[in-house]
Amino acid sequence: MATTTQDPDAARAPDLVNRHFAADRPDALWVTDLTYVPTRSGMAYVCFIVDAFSRRIVGWRVAASMKTEMVFDALEMARAFRGGRRPVGLVTHSDAGSQGEFTSVRFTERLEEIGALPSIGTVADSYDNALAETTNGLYKTECVYGPDTTGWDDVDELELATLSWVHWFNETRLHGHCTNVPPAEYEAAFHAAQEPDPARAGIQ
Repeated sequence: MATTTQDPDAARAPDLVNRHFAADRPDALWVTDLTYVPTRSGMAYVCFIVDAFSRRIVGWRVAASMKTEMVFDALEMARAFRGGRRPVGLVTHSDAGSQGEFTSVRFTERLEEIGALPSIGTVADSYDNALAETTNGLYKTECVYGPDTTGWDDVDELELATLSWVHWFNETRLHGHCTNVPPAEYEAAFHAAQEPDPARAGIQ
């Protein structure tokens, strides 16, 4: 299995979040992490990118190997999902991880290219990336080990299930953080509130 080897001497991005997983708008803070899912054909690796404002999953990837490319794929999906525009003031937070996918120079450079600031918590400390860990936990409970599942044959089967789950998670699942509406609806309400009121357009 090809993985990214973490360089213990490499300079690491600072922790810009300090366990404060809150945002006042979409695309202010993304959090990301890797998790593992066993299949009957071997281990699968899953990466999610979550918008802290709405808890919406904006990018994800399921792969048969854990390496920087899968994280790049999730990041590119998130960027495309948000219209490919250069974000303003976006921070992308992860923990340091044991393999170094998020501390690699290539990943940091890619974040800088798209206009995002990297933020990294401490090594192997789930509290420093609690929001991403929570999303992983919901994924394991609701999708991977749900009551209707009997395990997964391979990465492809898991990927299809993950696709379905992410759509449900974003569009249908009620979230307490989002005042008990789905993340997509929560974001739509935010954007609607930013639009000028046509009824007051001519009032001085």
